[in-house]
Amino acid sequence: MRDLVEIGMGRTARRTYQLDDVNIVPSRRTRSSKEVSTAWQIDAYRFDIPVLAHPTDALVSPTFAIELGKRGGLGVINGEGLWGRHADVEDKLRRLVEIAEEDGGVDAAIRYLQELHAAPLQAGLLAAAVAQVRDSGVTTAVRVSPQNARALTPELIKAGIDLLVVHGTIISAEHVVHTEQEPLNLKTFISELDVPVIAGGVSDHRTALHLMRTGAAGVIVGYGSTEGATTTGEVLGIGVPMATAIADAAAARRDYLDETGGRYVHVIADGDINSSGDLAKAIACGADAAVLGAPLAVSAEAPGGGWYWPSAAAHPSVPRGALLPVSYGERPSLDQVLSGPSDDPYGSLNLVGGLRRSMAKTGYSDLKEFQKVGLTVRA
Repeated sequence: MRDLVEIGMGRTARRTYQLDDVNIVPSRRTRSSKEVSTAWQIDAYRFDIPVLAHPTDALVSPTFAIELGKRGGLGVINGEGLWGRHADVEDKLRRLVEIAEEDGGVDAAIRYLQELHAAPLQAGLLAAAVAQVRDSGVTTAVRVSPQNARALTPELIKAGIDLLVVHGTIISAEHVVHTEQEPLNLKTFISELDVPVIAGGVSDHRTALHLMRTGAAGVIVGYGSTEGATTTGEVLGIGVPMATAIADAAAARRDYLDETGGRYVHVIADGDINSSGDLAKAIACGADAAVLGAPLAVSAEAPGGGWYWPSAAAHPSVPRGALLPVSYGERPSLDQVLSGPSDDPYGSLNLVGGLRRSMAKTGYSDLKEFQKVGLTVRA
């Protein structure tokens, strides 16, 4: 039964929970963290760690995607980002950071980012970025928006992607565009592709179930909220309570599994995951994997130079993100961010190691089992 509260006469709202509102409960059994597996698999692609990188130019360059892939994760290139618009992206990003730090601050940097994104997409540049990742041997994934999925996907398929991510702030099974154009029907769109599709974000059971029925291999829950960087709440008034949203999507996954007689759709959490404890809670609420942005952007391998911004920050008329400094001084390696060692007592380093320890302390040996762990809600 849903927990409804009255917010005024005749107006009720559902009580929901963020990841900070829940805690994982230890069980009677513990085990060694060396006996824990954090592996997961979507379609034919297996990953050693349940970590995807947010598709923003601040984080995922072709080089970063390769480095994360070698460590068992998945880097998702933004197919509408700078790697498909400019040949000298590294120089452009250095200039962006200079503006943020010196010339005009974050507002001026956002204007410069919008100018960079105003350059036309060049299929050759995007294909070259995809080829660089593909030729390294790691799984290759690219993100497109629902608005541009139909136009960009054929070129991406030709370039050799393994996974397609159709990703927007909020996404539905049918994206309605201008009346003179045919709407993007995801079910038809996915059925015509030879590569698996991950789609999102969604925030509730109904939308997640509808998206699963399109044939998506994975559904993204949330919109990548990072305090200080993502401003969707301020701009649109929309918020995603991640603990509740993940649990709702996991329930939709169970319903769809029963409905289809066994087709499993992966739930991928995207938002408010800033530490190893948050990552563990997301899995415990029902996620199979998580999209991380700012926590990975602190690494020395990230192209943002110690700064992070979500992909929505570059929107030409309604930007929903700001530039956020995430690291000062010497930046840790990606190895240290993912696997330690850590000297940070708050879980910002050794993210996967913290997840493994949480699973071990509660007695679970793999991610699917860990989704059954007990939870409590803070008073």
